[in-house]
Amino acid sequence: MVRVAFQGELGAFSEEAVQRAFASGDPVACRENRDVARQVARGQVDAGVLPVENTLAGSVPASYDAILAEPTLHIVREVVIPIHHCIMGCRGASLDTIRTIESHPIALAQCANWFAAHPSVHQRAAYDTAGAARDVAAARDATRGALASRIAAARYGLELLAENVEDRGDNQTRFVVLERAPARMAANSPAKTVLILEVDNRPGSLVRVLTPLSKRELNLTKLESRPTGEPWTYHFVLEFEHRAGDPVVAAALCDVERETVRMRVVGTYSRE
Repeated sequence: MVRVAFQGELGAFSEEAVQRAFASGDPVACRENRDVARQVARGQVDAGVLPVENTLAGSVPASYDAILAEPTLHIVREVVIPIHHCIMGCRGASLDTIRTIESHPIALAQCANWFAAHPSVHQRAAYDTAGAARDVAAARDATRGALASRIAAARYGLELLAENVEDRGDNQTRFVVLERAPARMAANSPAKTVLILEVDNRPGSLVRVLTPLSKRELNLTKLESRPTGEPWTYHFVLEFEHRAGDPVVAAALCDVERETVRMRVVGTYSRE
């Protein structure tokens, strides 16, 4: 059985992503995104799954930072799952008794409209949605609620007080699968490549990096910046679409690399 690390506790949306990506996966819970990447890099697990983007809350910086910290890892595929949040509490709790709702900050951000409509309910950040559900169940305090999945409510014996409280019903999160070896691609199949770059801090540096992709009509689907740790300097994460094995891509990457301080191809994988 494939051991797959994910961030959070059992019942988290990330566990669902593991099950979607691996039919026979054995989920391994980790406290932080960084722990997921580290376990994969050290060979303690076979693969890892990290969320990188939500349609409502945007990017997940902690996941990009975890990938940046482990230069030997490769993104080998991605999975997208629907995200439906529920308000839950211990037995005897109701929306009238709840004073605080706990969850991951990115999950809380996906439900801004619900919290705006319930101003007496305070948000409290937790490290995980399912972890919040577990803690609320253990506390048995009718004033505490959690924002998590139906699966988490069932796992930890909590009562559902409100369902589908996300701002949009088509809310989704994109997860990437990390492994120690790159993906194998069939020639000419739809593909996506992820790059991490550093460029000189001078006018036009980023434009010169993007131009080789643009002039070859390679579709840029994401551009993200993350701090390097040195003041006011950044890594850039780029994603673009292409056909696997297309020589145009190799030429573009050569041109891009010439305009960078350093470049890392994090992964090329199937685009479904």
